[in-house]
Amino acid sequence: MRWLLLQRATMTRFGLLLLGYLALTVSSLAQSSTLSDIIVGPQARVIQESAIVVDTHADTPQRFLDDGFDIGSTDPHDVGHLSLDKAQRGNLGAEFFSIWVDPETNKGHFAQHTFDLIDSVYEQAARHPDRMMMAFSVADIERAHGEHKLAALMGIEGGHSLENDMHLLRNYYRLGVRYMTLSWSNTNEWADSSGDINDAKIQHHNGLTDFGKQVVLEMNRLGMMVDISHVADKTFWDAIATTKAPVIASHSSARALVNAPRNMTDDMLRAVAKNGGVVQVNFFSGFLDEDYRKAVEAQAKDQAVAIQQYLDSLKAQGKPVSYVEVDRMERAWMAKIPRPPFKVLIDHIDHIAKTAGVDHVGLGSDFDGVSGATPQGMDSAADLPKITQALLDRGYSAEDIRKILGGNLLRVFRQVEFVSHELQSPSP
Repeated sequence: MRWLLLQRATMTRFGLLLLGYLALTVSSLAQSSTLSDIIVGPQARVIQESAIVVDTHADTPQRFLDDGFDIGSTDPHDVGHLSLDKAQRGNLGAEFFSIWVDPETNKGHFAQHTFDLIDSVYEQAARHPDRMMMAFSVADIERAHGEHKLAALMGIEGGHSLENDMHLLRNYYRLGVRYMTLSWSNTNEWADSSGDINDAKIQHHNGLTDFGKQVVLEMNRLGMMVDISHVADKTFWDAIATTKAPVIASHSSARALVNAPRNMTDDMLRAVAKNGGVVQVNFFSGFLDEDYRKAVEAQAKDQAVAIQQYLDSLKAQGKPVSYVEVDRMERAWMAKIPRPPFKVLIDHIDHIAKTAGVDHVGLGSDFDGVSGATPQGMDSAADLPKITQALLDRGYSAEDIRKILGGNLLRVFRQVEFVSHELQSPSP
């Protein structure tokens, strides 16, 4: 899980690794046997099928590249959150695939790995032209919906992929990238991150540098959505003050409910609403449930030491470090913590809807990026209709549910396109 890759982890002995896998199996069986699942009724299914469902964050490209995963897989034992079959069962209409470059294992070649990940998404679309298509605009998403295909879009997660080169930003846009997260969990040369803001060893900038503000403005001009997930609080406020277009938080939740720096304060939520943007709720249990967050924090040190020892052993043997291998191990560690109930996900959607307004909340799952650590009942994209049922149960109207499922993101995307057109139009 990328959230924990900052703390790198592995088992100190292969016996411990085996025990971890056993823990994963036992925990999964126990939870599946005790889970009182949400039953999706006819009304919820009608709403789900009538909506263009948009998810703004899935880390599946790591699987494409490192594991040779085929999104057309029908393997019933696949533990991943996303496949074409799972997307179809959940009526997922558009997915923003995360182009995330691990800053530790890709030093010196951030851009090259970015291009490799972008290529991996194109390759999947080319492999399944009857069920999936590349999309670069709201119109493309709507066309894919009409053709009953999954619209594949891309967002870069972390400004370090820019390598401080505005030319690369423009090239990424030309290749189809339609949002960029200003920072990942690492502070880069122009944007502070929430992931290391309290680390005195890291050189910080008090938010965005002048170059960082130029990046935001160039994203506005290009029509690339500015993503403020992961950034430090001051970076958020600098981005809000700089941008000429609505922003998105591609995968963030509410700090009032869970005190994680990655989550957004109520003041931030209201600022996004004033900006006309949208907050896409993250499905990671550590951002949704305070007890789960504390449990993750309590085992983080041991986990980090164990995984680092494993990574060191791989390096000593001259073997490459695989994201997929680390993810498998992190799943074993996450499985030691009981998953919170499904309602915690709905609590965050509800809180943001009530704080920022129902026009400013959506879905940013972080599928395939959280090592299986999602709430009970949210095991894959096939479970997305449960959100619709749960919102119905809380009194949300069909119209508002369709906004949350994707309508709000499409509105923001359309406005970003409009601002880009205005900025690129010749002055009279």
